[in-house]
Amino acid sequence: MENLTLGVNDSECYSIDSSSRRRPFLFFYLAIIITAIPSNAFFLYVSWQHIRQKNGLGVYLFNLALSDLTFTIGFSLWLDFLWRGVWVHGGYVCVLSVYFLFTNFYTSDVLLCCIAIDRYLAVVHPLKYTSLRKVGTAAAVSVAIWVLVVSFNVITITWEDTYQENNKLCFDLFFPVSDNLARANVARFILGFIVPSLLMVFSNWRICKAVKSNQATEEQERKRISKLLTVFLLSLLFCFGPIHVMMLLSTVVEDCRNLAWFLYPYKISIAISTLNCLADPLLYCFITRTGKENVNQVVLFFQVKKRSRYEDVV
Repeated sequence: MENLTLGVNDSECYSIDSSSRRRPFLFFYLAIIITAIPSNAFFLYVSWQHIRQKNGLGVYLFNLALSDLTFTIGFSLWLDFLWRGVWVHGGYVCVLSVYFLFTNFYTSDVLLCCIAIDRYLAVVHPLKYTSLRKVGTAAAVSVAIWVLVVSFNVITITWEDTYQENNKLCFDLFFPVSDNLARANVARFILGFIVPSLLMVFSNWRICKAVKSNQATEEQERKRISKLLTVFLLSLLFCFGPIHVMMLLSTVVEDCRNLAWFLYPYKISIAISTLNCLADPLLYCFITRTGKENVNQVVLFFQVKKRSRYEDVV
């Protein structure tokens, strides 16, 4: 486990990481960034095509891709942190990077929840709430999500809980947590994880129930829809569940001398949460029918372009 060093006043502790322990995280995050940037750029393009077709769902997909892409680009600073072992970019950049981290967390899971609700309205109430599924409504909801998430982060993320200037550490677990951070972690667990998860479970359950009761839907199509909804729900639980559980546990830990067991699982949970940037475009592009069609169109385009180049050379 990582070493623990007590602070000057023996009231806080922080981790000292060797380069060998940092290296696996460095390679993992590097692989995430290299893969996520082009996939989310493509995801952004595909979702924009949905918006051009006046599809309200495309607005949620576009904002989801935008959130993942901006976070992935900004996340490159953490590679430098892992490489050096210290944060050299100052407190303002540290706090800003943590803003990006939590903004991506909660815009992503709320937008996934909106996508599930949009599908619920389309399948269970196809003619009743059509105004809620228009592009204008989806755009207003998306703007409200960004404003609420950014406002919540401004209130809950503080310099004291994020940056340790003496040891040049950024977001690297200072214990014991402050009362402000403890309240923020509880709020994040309830509002940022439990509520979206319950709404997604409800939406998926009603969609599956409606599909099964619809005699016109073929059995193969029912299985495909059920599998798709299950994968999206498991993705949310897998990416955001561990980090929120660890944040909640951090609020009850008081003695920093007994925290050696806590640090490494916490850092692993953060690493798992970053998989969300890769999961969103992959789930859409390779599991949904529309996503597969878009991928096939792009592949066909490059095949035709490559063939024309070859013919020109010949």
